[in-house]
Amino acid sequence: MPSFDIEDAIYEEGYEYVCGCDEAGRGPLCGPVVAAAVILPRGLIIEGLDDSKKLTEKKRERLYGEIIEKALAYAIREASPEEIDEYNILNASMLAMRRAVDALQIKADYALIDGNCSRGFEIPTLTVVKGDSRSYSIAAASILAKVTRDRGCIELDRLYPEYGIAKHKGYPTKDHMDAVREHGPSPIHRKSFLKFLDK
Repeated sequence: MPSFDIEDAIYEEGYEYVCGCDEAGRGPLCGPVVAAAVILPRGLIIEGLDDSKKLTEKKRERLYGEIIEKALAYAIREASPEEIDEYNILNASMLAMRRAVDALQIKADYALIDGNCSRGFEIPTLTVVKGDSRSYSIAAASILAKVTRDRGCIELDRLYPEYGIAKHKGYPTKDHMDAVREHGPSPIHRKSFLKFLDK
C-alpha cells in the first residue's frame, strides 16, 4: 500500500512542495500518453487510494473527484501520437510528465517520478520503481492520468467506432489489431507502434 514515507523524508530535507508524477498509456497503439502531477497536503489520507491498476473503474472515478478536490495542486497534460512517433514513447512520456509538473498551480520544488527514468526536469527528482504502489502522491497522479486517458478513449471511440477503442482503450488486443488490419490506421494511431502490419 502507498504511504507518505518517501514524501516525508524529502520534506525533512527542507523542500516545501513535493509532487508525485505518473503517466498512463505507454502501451496502446493509439491516442496520447497522458501524465499527471499532484501535490497532496502533507498527511492527507484518502480512503482507498492505491495504484490505479489495482482499482476498479468505479473506484478510480470516485477517487479522481476526491483527489482533485483535496489536492493542493494538480495538472494533467499529454504528448500526442505524433510526438510519440517523433521522440519515441519513453521520451514522449517524459515530455508529458514535464508538462504536467510545469503546469502545477503551485510550483513544486521536488518531483517523485514513477519508474526508473527521469529526464529534463527543472527541479530535483527521485525515480521510484513501482511508485504508484509506494508513494501516495504518485498513486494519486496515476489515478488522474488513468481516468483522463480512459475518458479520452471513449471520445476517440465516438470518432473512430470501427476500432472498438472504448472496449480495449487502445491496447494491442487481437480485436484491435484485426480492426487496424481491416480498416487501416486512423489519424490517432501511433505509426511507430504498427509494425505488426508489416508481417
